[in-house]
Amino acid sequence: MTPPEKSRRPPDLRQRSTLAGEAAAAAAEVETALDHPADPRSAAFFDVDNTVMQGASIFHLARGLHRRQFFTTREIVGAAWKQAYFRVVGVEDPEHVAEARNSALSFIAGHTVTELEELGEEIFDEGMAHRIWPGTRALAQLHLDEGQRVWLVTAAPIEIAQIIARRLGLTGAMGTVSEHVDGVYTGRLVGDLLHGPAKGEAIKALAARENLDLAACSAYSDSYNDLPMLSLVGDPCAINPDARLRAHAREAGWRIRDYRTGRKAARAGLVVGAVAGAASGTIAAGVALRRRR
Repeated sequence: MTPPEKSRRPPDLRQRSTLAGEAAAAAAEVETALDHPADPRSAAFFDVDNTVMQGASIFHLARGLHRRQFFTTREIVGAAWKQAYFRVVGVEDPEHVAEARNSALSFIAGHTVTELEELGEEIFDEGMAHRIWPGTRALAQLHLDEGQRVWLVTAAPIEIAQIIARRLGLTGAMGTVSEHVDGVYTGRLVGDLLHGPAKGEAIKALAARENLDLAACSAYSDSYNDLPMLSLVGDPCAINPDARLRAHAREAGWRIRDYRTGRKAARAGLVVGAVAGAASGTIAAGVALRRRR
């Protein structure tokens, strides 16, 4: 299946997506070298934001960095608005994604890789761990129990993606790669954000290196923007899908899993919660594991 509108992307954007995908796959090499899976030809790929974790991981990272005075309140308010839009509307607007993530990644310019990794561990514990969807976590564990490797594939910075993967006991992660020189971030990206077509390129690069059979692999996402990733594998699954992905999944006969409850009521409540700055605790109490694979 051809991903929507991919053929109309300008050549330079396609090249940047390819570069971002190759960089993300290369960054996952250390983790993959550690395992000798029982099922080496099949694997599972999970998006993070609203698939594995409630909300956007980059927002939680930025919020934690703000608490540590990495940037100003005015800058974090802008990020909060984009996060509120994402959570209420339920669709990732590409412009919002690019603005939010590029802005957040530019803030780390001048800081060291070691510093971000150490703070990322703290921020995961304080702002992310309790936001993991139990149902999605259980699906990932099923793949691990079957001897398959499991990677996260996300537009979030590779450093935070690797922390999430490690804490969940997964094989590894592929994320947006920020340029750094002598261990210090420049504020620029390697290629493009790992978003949309770039995720597909990352998976293809990893599959080629790890000798994976994509027809025997699974992929999970909440977003229609991830069709390039979902369409690559033999077993795609829509998790907490947005409206466009839900419709596409039904038409294509894909599995659908929704671990949210009271979606309409939750969306109405999120408008108030996000704008008021109370988004950190409003969702967790409503999570329920409704279905299992």
